[in-house]
Amino acid sequence: MSGKYTSVPYGYEPPAASRKGTLTFYDSFEHVTDEQLERAAATVDTRSFIQLVLYPLHESTFKRMSKDSIQAYYKREDRLHDWRREHPTSRIRVEGLEGKRKKYTPVDSALRHITAEYPAPHFLYLTIEMANMFASFDSFKDWIKELRLIIDGSSEYLHPMLEQNRHRWEWAE
Repeated sequence: MSGKYTSVPYGYEPPAASRKGTLTFYDSFEHVTDEQLERAAATVDTRSFIQLVLYPLHESTFKRMSKDSIQAYYKREDRLHDWRREHPTSRIRVEGLEGKRKKYTPVDSALRHITAEYPAPHFLYLTIEMANMFASFDSFKDWIKELRLIIDGSSEYLHPMLEQNRHRWEWAE
């Protein structure tokens, strides 16, 4: 406790929080543009989320998901920190779990960490490629019940599990 005592009038009830939930941008951030980051930050303001959490994937995690090459984790993380510093008034946090672990982190572990660490309701902001990858995992059926998705981009191909759960996700504006 802080040690500071305050007195309030009898019957006082604190005002209800106007902002709720967490928007987590889960990606490798290898090919994510500044425009996509700006759209995610704008979504936080328009939808009244408490904060935007940028969750960069470690190289070993991304290599298990895809065969593409990727920059070192610290370079991508530094880019995100630089972008965050350009927006001092926004509520943006760069999650460093994968940097601490320095190894493969399954999607389930990452999502369990996010849901335990940050206030609900939880929304994942994904690029179309990452959304299709996420939908291909077996655990997608369980996570789609707990999370809502906001998908950035447009594609003629959507994973069948995304099509089946269309009511749990929407396109980014």
